[in-house]
Amino acid sequence: MSACAPAIHGLARHRADFSASISVFLVALPLSLGIALATGAPLQAGLVAAAVGGIVAGRLGGAPLQVSGPAAGLTVVTADLIQAYGWRTTCAITVLAGLTQLALSAARVARTALVVSPAIVHGMLAGIGVTIAIAQLHIVLGGSPESSVLSNLAELPAQLADPHPAALAVGGVTIAVMLLWPRLPGRYGALVRKAVPTALAAVTAATVVALLAGFRLPRVDLPSWSSHALPQLPEGPALGLIAGVLTVTLVASVESLLSAVAVDKLATARQRRGGVRVPKADLDRELRGQGAANVVSGSLGGLPITGVAVRSSTNVASGAVSRNSTIMHGCWVLLATGLLVGLLELIPLAALAALVMVVGIQMVNVHHIRTVTKHREVVAYGATVLGVVVFGVLEGVGIGIAVAIGVALHRLTHTRITHEPLADGGHLVRVQGQLTFLAVPRLTRVIGQVPERAVATVELDGSFMDHAAYETLYDWRTSQLAQGGRVEITGRAGEPVAEPSPQEQRRPWLPWHNYQAALPAVPPGAEVHARPDTAGRTRPVAMHVPPPGPTATGEAARAEKTGADTGGEQE
Repeated sequence: MSACAPAIHGLARHRADFSASISVFLVALPLSLGIALATGAPLQAGLVAAAVGGIVAGRLGGAPLQVSGPAAGLTVVTADLIQAYGWRTTCAITVLAGLTQLALSAARVARTALVVSPAIVHGMLAGIGVTIAIAQLHIVLGGSPESSVLSNLAELPAQLADPHPAALAVGGVTIAVMLLWPRLPGRYGALVRKAVPTALAAVTAATVVALLAGFRLPRVDLPSWSSHALPQLPEGPALGLIAGVLTVTLVASVESLLSAVAVDKLATARQRRGGVRVPKADLDRELRGQGAANVVSGSLGGLPITGVAVRSSTNVASGAVSRNSTIMHGCWVLLATGLLVGLLELIPLAALAALVMVVGIQMVNVHHIRTVTKHREVVAYGATVLGVVVFGVLEGVGIGIAVAIGVALHRLTHTRITHEPLADGGHLVRVQGQLTFLAVPRLTRVIGQVPERAVATVELDGSFMDHAAYETLYDWRTSQLAQGGRVEITGRAGEPVAEPSPQEQRRPWLPWHNYQAALPAVPPGAEVHARPDTAGRTRPVAMHVPPPGPTATGEAARAEKTGADTGGEQE
């Protein structure tokens, strides 16, 4: 029995991967055609990218359950490149972007991409989604999209006044199924949703309606592979080509790595519910796999490739347990390009446009907007969306980063420091924000309002303090203690804060938990006031030093100054 168990287990794993690969294939096929249509590339380019993304990225990537292929996030970038340089040069740019990704993976900088603020990434995707939706709306109405969002908006009233009834009907059916299919009620509804993905159901329903009604509409046209366009040497301004390569690299890399992290979370959640354990993603290897896939896709005349969240989440939800499901899905796409050409050419372009339009609208995620609003990053998010819509992806991301830096500097320099006399005769100094050298003048002015020999509490509602602010606060506290006062410094939750050890004092920037590393030195004759901390330990929080004589005060000050100077020389 024990000898047979591994074979049975292996068979079950292959069965799970096979089932998941079919589900992902059914999602990928219509989406790949729709994204190719939205970019203005040959429709076969979407199928090439889907097959290469599944096979190459699936085999070489570092996220076993991630599914790669043509993605909506690269639609606007690719469309701009095709319009500026033509399709064959765009393929060459895809190859160069893949080589750049390979170089970045060799430098092991994949984790650096996660430093970009989520507000900027979500804003970039939302801006791309708005651009896609507005452009595809023209096709749904029976017209043709313009070259920019502003032009599309300007032409939209005329298009709405004179829509094409057949295209509008097919697009309406697609949108209705896309919205209603996930809401099919009951147990049988759940089984149907699992058996037939939403995108496939929408395109199939629209195609059937168009055939039954006899609509004369532009349909999918897949020319012979013998006439398929392959890349050529890039032609155009060097700076423009470099910008195109960097834009494709940036968007494809960031979207792939963020998607890999999201898939990790989905796989972990499934494991907690009793699912099969899947190895964690290796982000540098994933970037290497994406680079190799883009080199192959561009060389074969395919669209740029990135990790796709929709297909990846479908893969996880369908029970995939290894990278075999991703590889098999690419094989099914490859077979479909040769065996299902007749069926694919029945699909109206209006149905694909409506499908991509809904995907674009869904990229403006309400949950993301709530999250960035909660974290006070909505300004950076809005600036990125507006920048992408008006100027382009690379420019929009640059604007978003600039605004995010400006917001961070504004928060850093706008620290609020107040002084409040208490009813019991004590004094409360509250610091809201980060304590840096820029806030030292205000800090000095406010703590100067606390009388000598007074009992004072300094409440720090921030997470950072630099060396200049620390010196100012420490010197003032020492002076207050020497005059017979009492000073208590607390953190945001009222926990006591002690000064750092001499080794840590030499660091110019420290987060607050470092200031709890050591306890303050107790001068001779000082009275130490203590209270229990959250762990139940008793620790000193303030000292009462009897007023020394003039000579003692001078000697103490000189001794303290000497110690500080010695520490500075050691540094």
